Amino acid sequence: MNKILAALIASLFAVGVFAQTPAQPAQPAKPAMPAMPATPATPATPATPATPAMPAAKVETKADKAAAAKAAKAEKAAAAKKAKEDKAAAAKAAKAEKAAAAKKAKEDKAAAAKK
Repeated sequence: MNKILAALIASLFAVGVFAQTPAQPAQPAKPAMPAMPATPATPATPATPATPAMPAAKVETKADKAAAAKAAKAEKAAAAKKAKEDKAAAAKAAKAEKAAAAKKAKEDKAAAAKK
């Protein structure tokens, strides 16, 4: 708190000193540039044919926006369902592969016991 008060008091003194210094005299204006001779006018370029105006963009209504949102939601749900099915198929394939490996290991163990 003391440091803050000290900084505020020091800034108060600095503002007081700044306010007491006299203003610098204004600098005189520079003389204007001499007039340049006019350049000859360039011939006008021929006009290009006008392009037809673009049709106005379709204004979306609330119903259109709602339909688009509903379609996007359905698309998202379909993608999630497909991902879930793919995950289930992958899990089923992994389970089958694991069972096949266990069966082979059991057969190998039985064959080794016969020897």
